[in-house]
Amino acid sequence: MTVVAERIAKLRALMAEKGIDAYVVPTADFHQSEYVGEHFKARKYITGFSGSYGTAVITQTDGGLWTDGRYFFQAENELKGSGIRLMKMFVGDTPSVTEYLADALPEGGTVGFDGRVLSMGEGQEYEEALSVKNIQIHYSEDLIDIIWEDRPSLSTKPAFFLEEKYSGESTASKLTRVRKAMEDAGADTHIIASLDDVCWLLNIRGDDIDFFPLLLSYAIVKETCVELYVDDSKLNDRIHEELKKNNVNIHPYNDIYEDIKGLDKDCTVLIDPMKMNYALYKNIPCKIVEGANPTILMKAMKNETELKNIREAHIKDGVAITKFMYWVKTRYDKETITELSSAAKLTELRAGQEGYIRDSFEPLCAFADHAAMMHYSPCEETDVELKSGAFFLNDTGGGYYEGSTDITRTFVLGSVDQQMKKYFTAVVRAMMRLSRARFLYGCYGYNLDILARGPIWDLDLDFQCGTGHGVGYLGNIHEAPTGFRWYVVPSKNEHHQLEEGMVITDEPGIYEDGQFGIRIENEFIVKKGVKNKYGQFMHFETITFAPIDLDGIDPEEMSRDEREWLNNYHKDVYEKIGPHLTEEEREWLKEYTRAI
Repeated sequence: MTVVAERIAKLRALMAEKGIDAYVVPTADFHQSEYVGEHFKARKYITGFSGSYGTAVITQTDGGLWTDGRYFFQAENELKGSGIRLMKMFVGDTPSVTEYLADALPEGGTVGFDGRVLSMGEGQEYEEALSVKNIQIHYSEDLIDIIWEDRPSLSTKPAFFLEEKYSGESTASKLTRVRKAMEDAGADTHIIASLDDVCWLLNIRGDDIDFFPLLLSYAIVKETCVELYVDDSKLNDRIHEELKKNNVNIHPYNDIYEDIKGLDKDCTVLIDPMKMNYALYKNIPCKIVEGANPTILMKAMKNETELKNIREAHIKDGVAITKFMYWVKTRYDKETITELSSAAKLTELRAGQEGYIRDSFEPLCAFADHAAMMHYSPCEETDVELKSGAFFLNDTGGGYYEGSTDITRTFVLGSVDQQMKKYFTAVVRAMMRLSRARFLYGCYGYNLDILARGPIWDLDLDFQCGTGHGVGYLGNIHEAPTGFRWYVVPSKNEHHQLEEGMVITDEPGIYEDGQFGIRIENEFIVKKGVKNKYGQFMHFETITFAPIDLDGIDPEEMSRDEREWLNNYHKDVYEKIGPHLTEEEREWLKEYTRAI
């Protein structure tokens, strides 16, 4: 019996003792964060699956792990020996979690989960779907915590204040805007449970989640004050000064659950069903108005200071990436370079840039067949040496005071066959087609997604995930409320129309299980263009600058205007990045940004 199987056996014994027929373990902390600190990795603990997205359901006789196309290959490998079945979301007749529970559980059965790690919206879906069979919901106990003997403790790392030269807006100004939105919604109180929203509003950042500079906290915004729930030991004098200036009162982190019960029953509370946990929602004693957190759209539409900073961050990041590409392509066949050592090298190169704080997410450095797993991240058990005749995919990012970056480049090591070049070129064409879009204001990501999919669908292939996502400013690297996908997934909150100032990725790919993976990713800013009798036209400004490996390009697969776009892009790369390189690196860059 594997370690994971033993853990599941312990969980089942505990479930039987408490009369629970099915136990649900999502990927979340108390704040519905996409990426979580070590303390909150309960789903990984109970299944062995390490991906960033997925939900486990354990019954006495069955177990399933629901995740999307990014992780199918990885999940199949990591679930071996666990007894947990992979449930491929959005594929064929795969049931949803609630559909599965409604079918698998007996009349009057019981579903259990820790209500602090399930969103209010999901909890309500459970209530509706399971009521048909009178299935009861038990949400007040964390069973994983009972069996996880050496569970890591909550982070105690210090926070820092984000100065206005980086944020571009004071806390006072942000609070004024939020309170106006509250008033418009008919609310006098607003509970914020999502970490990036709290941190954006108060211009503070933390170190409680690996790679994401966020602070474990809740906030209750009232008409004249803010109640902040946080570990006070993490806050320095500068933060205290700013909080006091804005009438922010500090309370112990976990006190919010009891304090919520004491809210005036005559007040009206604005809450976001997808950004608040189910347990917290159940404690609210007064009238509720449901709506998106006003901060979501506010922080997604970057101000001019933020945009200026973000452009600077991308130049710094482009220098690091270009130096890295030079290092890999000129040395992989002369010395031992592995996935892990290359990731460390890239972090070192980023750390050499002024203003660097940390990588913006876990580096995805995947050689050959590992790259077929979209979100593969190397570890000591899987680490391999780079060799000739394959692709080497790197999806990485840097967190700087000037902002966060997310870039993917796939390098050709040695030479690859014509079919692989055809696929590589198709991915590049897909990326540039979307980046060149002109569209009328009011379009959504799903209106434009086909532009990127077209060259890949033409090959009767697909990449089974979204094409792009919003990017936060020293927040979540996947930021609501917009993105690119050909269908709507309500839970992902990525279906808002494209607004000026949004920063979004463009990252199509092709992944062949057991063979290779290709992804090329740039970021761009949504910009206003011409306004005429037809309406307000919009376009994208590309802000990522690093070479796209010409060794993978077949010019014959590209149209004249596509080649022209790539040539102009590479001209910009050379002009912006070249001055920051050594003479040797610059000569190499000249070759890899040549016109084709």
